[in-house]
Amino acid sequence: MQALATGYGLIEGPVWDPATGLYFSDVPNGGVYLLDRADKVSLAVPKRRGIGGMALHAAGGLVVGGRDIAHVGLGNGGESRTLLAKDVTPVAIGFNDLTTDQAGRIYVGSLAFRVFGGDEPRPGHLHVIDLDGTARTISDGIMLTNGLGFSPDGKRLYHSDARGGLVRVYDVNDDGSVGPWRRFVALGENGVADGLKVASDGSVWVADAHGGRVAVFNADGSHRADVSVPLPMVTSLCFGGDDMRDLYVVTGSRGGPHENCGTVFRSRVDVPGLPLAPARVALG
Repeated sequence: MQALATGYGLIEGPVWDPATGLYFSDVPNGGVYLLDRADKVSLAVPKRRGIGGMALHAAGGLVVGGRDIAHVGLGNGGESRTLLAKDVTPVAIGFNDLTTDQAGRIYVGSLAFRVFGGDEPRPGHLHVIDLDGTARTISDGIMLTNGLGFSPDGKRLYHSDARGGLVRVYDVNDDGSVGPWRRFVALGENGVADGLKVASDGSVWVADAHGGRVAVFNADGSHRADVSVPLPMVTSLCFGGDDMRDLYVVTGSRGGPHENCGTVFRSRVDVPGLPLAPARVALG
């Protein structure tokens, strides 16, 4: 596993753009960065903190999480438009990870407590932003919402609950709503399910935030393998490269040698990942 970029506080939200490379965020220090196809890093979106998830938008720019869900243009002059505000529920204080379905809807989890602020944990919700820009709340009871990803046929949605100790799975209806959740997998007594992605064979790849690994599960929930990561706080991952077999893994600094050792790693894997469709929600 090759280290490509380091020196960040807590990296999140990796998203692959075939045209330009890998975008990622630094949650505590702020900013979205681009690791281009020559493995050079540049600043893509300045300052914004707390971004736990990102997606490309079909009109250009990025959809980002944080205090709200926003569309941001790239570069210093990029315009920002709010797509979903925290008044979506009475308890939401912000948003964490997100994903898109093949139609371009955005699925995102809201937070109901300050994760690093010492608040008493309270459950948040799962929301979908439809193509016309309206939003629906489609599930609840998520103690700490994290990674989201769809099965290859789009009929199942996987959803990490880091404080619940498991990955949920929902059946997805034709209108984009979901049925009642059920347990897909648990990561074990000390496992913390963080970001996740789904591969083309239906396997589910889950970052273990305390375990120094990416845990790989078959579509039936059986454990296939672990991908070892050199730092313990594994926060998220995504697939990239021309054949989608480059596995990018990002980390935070907890348990590492210093407080800004968050790193982007890359490794080759045997199965290609699923490309993430760009968001197509209305921009106003």
